[in-house]
Amino acid sequence: MFKNVAELVELAEKGNIPISEVMIRQEMEVKQVTREQVYTQMERNLDVMEKAVEDGLKGVKSHSGLTGGDAVLIQTYMRNHEPLSGHLLMDAVSKAVATNEVNAAMGTICATPTAGSAGCVPGTLFAVKNQLNPTRDQMVRYLFTSGAFGFVVANNASISGAAGGCQAEVGSAAAMAAAAIVEMAGGSPSQSAEAMAITLKNMLGLICDPVAGLVEVPCVKRNAMGASNAVVAADMALAGVTSRIPCDEVIDAMYKVGQRMPTDFRETAKGGLAATATGKKLEAQVYGNVQKS
Repeated sequence: MFKNVAELVELAEKGNIPISEVMIRQEMEVKQVTREQVYTQMERNLDVMEKAVEDGLKGVKSHSGLTGGDAVLIQTYMRNHEPLSGHLLMDAVSKAVATNEVNAAMGTICATPTAGSAGCVPGTLFAVKNQLNPTRDQMVRYLFTSGAFGFVVANNASISGAAGGCQAEVGSAAAMAAAAIVEMAGGSPSQSAEAMAITLKNMLGLICDPVAGLVEVPCVKRNAMGASNAVVAADMALAGVTSRIPCDEVIDAMYKVGQRMPTDFRETAKGGLAATATGKKLEAQVYGNVQKS
């Protein structure tokens, strides 16, 4: 059993196994199930994620009308132009957006770690897939690796926007993705931890301010930024860049920041973008439409 990132990395290094394997073994021990049962469940999650990405890239619209179609716009842009930030990065962005647009349209997604932050992990996975050409097993392990780091955050801090702001949701999701990218790219367990730390510390203080109280604006685009943050942080870690603040301390800092964040900035739709003139106007339009329907 591991309780923090330091213990997770130590178990992987001492056993000369990847972080994904540590997580698989812990799931078997905690749930008292077989390897096949643990693996099959995660493989089902991968199937759901893949379909969500595919559905989003075909184009979906939310019932509120606030979101939808942006993933298609990004893919069209990439076909017709050379993206300034590079194809892989924008592909990850489009697939993160696609997943969250499916969520907003009431489609089926995997909460990683929440529905509002569900785009970062699959968005990055199905983007780096095209470059790294992983096996299906490696893709499933990607999810176990991200889950291991998410497990630590959930048990030592928070993954709830209502409790800790969007830093706890998209911040955690992006950090989980960064760690998983590193392992898939052949990095070490300690490099995965560095990627996690680099990502999360650069999203500290991110508020949760959903317009009209819906998981759409700015949530969808924040997943896009979370995915891009994850890819860049993974590259930095693979290059040998380290975080001066250890990963577990970054997670603790995120928790403390969230605790001190005013309630207006924690999913109440009373502050930030939700409280702008346009945010209020959109809220009135959304609930006016609901009352008429």
